[in-house]
Amino acid sequence: MPAMRFNHMELTFPKGTFTDDFLSDVESFYGGVLGWDVMATKVLKLDAYLLRPDDGQFILLAEADKHLSSPGLDHLGLLMDAREDVDEMLERCRRFQDKDDRCEILTFKDLVTGSVVVHAFYVKYLLPIWFDVQVIEHPVAAAAS
Repeated sequence: MPAMRFNHMELTFPKGTFTDDFLSDVESFYGGVLGWDVMATKVLKLDAYLLRPDDGQFILLAEADKHLSSPGLDHLGLLMDAREDVDEMLERCRRFQDKDDRCEILTFKDLVTGSVVVHAFYVKYLLPIWFDVQVIEHPVAAAAS
C-alpha cells in the first residue's frame, strides 16, 4: 500500500471571527510560541489564514456559516524528537498562559504501554481543537543498543 502522510487540516470559525486582534493573537501564539509560519491567503476568493509548521503541512483557518465546534478533547498530535523538546514547549506555553489565560494546558503523567513511553501535554488557544504535543520513546530498545 502506498505511504500516506498528513498534509493539511481546515478549521472553520464563525463569520466575523477574524478581527485584527484575533489574528494578532493567533500570530503571537502559533508564530511566536510554536514557531509556525502564519500567513494570509485566499481560498476560493475568500480570506483565509495558513498556519505552517513546515513546508509540507498546514492548517487552514477559514470563516464559514457552518463552523467547527469541538467541546471535547478533539486534537491533532504534534510529534517532537525528544522529551526535552516537549518540556521546553510546555514551558513556552506556560509562559504564554501567564500573559493570556485563554491558553489552556492539560498535563499528563507519562503513558507507558509495554516498551513504549508517551510523554505529552495538550494545549489549546483560540482554535477549536487541542494540540497534543508529544514524544514517543522506546527506552527498552534504547537501553539494549
